[in-house]
Formats: sequence, structure tokens, C-alpha cells
Amino acid sequence: MSIIFRDFDQNELDAQYNNRAHVPDYENYYDGWKPACAEILINFENHLELSYGSRARERIDLILPEGKGPHPIQLYIHGGYWMSRSKSDQTFLAKPFVESGVAFGLIEYDLIPDVRIGDIARQCRIAATWIYENAHSYSIDPNQIYVSGHSAGGHLTAMLALTDWSAFGKYPKNLMKGGCAVSGIYDLNPIKLSYMQDILGFTDAEVTENSPILSKNIPETPLIIAVGAAETDEFKRQSEAFSADWATKGGNCYFLEQPGNNHFSILNELADRESKLIQDILTQIGVL
Repeated sequence: MSIIFRDFDQNELDAQYNNRAHVPDYENYYDGWKPACAEILINFENHLELSYGSRARERIDLILPEGKGPHPIQLYIHGGYWMSRSKSDQTFLAKPFVESGVAFGLIEYDLIPDVRIGDIARQCRIAATWIYENAHSYSIDPNQIYVSGHSAGGHLTAMLALTDWSAFGKYPKNLMKGGCAVSGIYDLNPIKLSYMQDILGFTDAEVTENSPILSKNIPETPLIIAVGAAETDEFKRQSEAFSADWATKGGNCYFLEQPGNNHFSILNELADRESKLIQDILTQIGVL
């Protein structure tokens, strides 16, 4: 079989980006997170399915900490290769944030093939501006909006970090104060060549416009770029290459590899207040 990307033939490239095959028991993680998600909704004030737009999936769940506020907020974007999963899968990630006095917002968005990848990035930007505009109604500080995301959500976090918010609307240029992209995808070229192209249908223009590593914008938003040491070589390369690219462009970023973690178990680090990953994010927010 011929080489189609770097040193990979088709089967090898597909394997590099097939996280479910790489971690066959991945559904056990989701099953294990369900009780923790339910516990968050029992123990903390929450406002579910808030509309930031007119489409059915343009919704945000807010989990609020105790205390008067106004609180910083961590907005979170779930993964699923832009074509699957739901925000409610990962409500459990709110725990270390709300326990630290930080509000937590889970962004939902439409999925491919119903929309294009550029539409999803736009939806996430609109969700962030909705939080900015409605912050005071939920004791949130509009000047302390941070964003994180996992996998496809890591990609979308990077896309938001590259946004000129003053050009997007009448917002501060630095509306997003910082972010953490976890196990993200920053170059869409290998995705276009993979088995997922049958559903995603990326065009060359979409790859160019939506690959953060190809952006000519000068990055200004502080960003943590994290990946699990037990992930595939391509996922680790993507994070390392993007971190190096961001630094070369003068960006405020650093690379963090999480020992022993695969593409799914790394979310347990994001839910653990004592983990290096959470400690770094809380430091970025300024509550540690």
C-alpha cells in the first residue's frame, strides 16, 4: 500500500486517528463518568440548555460555584471529531473548577454533516460572546473568560484562541483570556486523508481556513497544549508541532505531556484538582 501522509500508508494513517480502536474499552470511561456527571448537577447550582442561538443544539450548560461572585468562567468544548458526542457526557469536568470558585460552561454545537466545520467554530465563538453579554445574570465576570476543549474541542479551543474578537463583533480583542487545548488536532490535512473523510468531507479550503497551525494570525491568547503520553504518535506530534509553531510566532504557550494517559483517560486528569493539568489551568485563571 502506498504512502499517503508522512510515513503512513492508508491503514496506518487510519489507525493513528482511530482513538476508539487504539483504546478498545473507551466506552467504559464514558460509563464511569455518568455518576460523577449526575453528582455535579445535584451538588451545584446549574442552568441547563441555555440558548445562545436559534438552532436546537446551540445550547450551553452552566455549573456555578458557591459564593456571591462575580466568578471567572471556564468554557469547555467537547470532542467527537466534529460529528459525535454531547456536552452532557462531560459535566463531571466541572468539579475542580467550581470547587475553586470558577464557573463552568459546557458548549454544545451542531455536528457534521448537518453543518460545516467553519460553522461549528462560528457557533463556539457565538457561545463565548453570549457568555460575555449575559455574564452578570449568572454572577460571572465577563473579563475572565477562559476556554478549554478535548480532541475536536481542543481544535476548536485553538480556533477561538486565534480569534480577533474585536473584528468578530463589538467585543474586547482579548475576550478570551486564556485556554487549554487537550489532545487536539491542529492540522486537518491528515484528517482529510483518513477514513473519516467519508463523513467529514473536508475541502482543501476548509483545511486551510480551519487548521490552527496554518493560521497566519499572530497568536496572543495564552494557551496550554496538553496531550497524553499513551496517545498515538500522530496525536502527540500534532500537539508538539502546534506548540512549536505557536512559540515560533511569538505565542504565549507551553506543551504539557500527561504521563500514562491515553486519549480518554486524560479527561480524568482534567477532573482532578490535584493533577498537574488542572493546577496549571487554575494558575492561568489566577485562582491558585
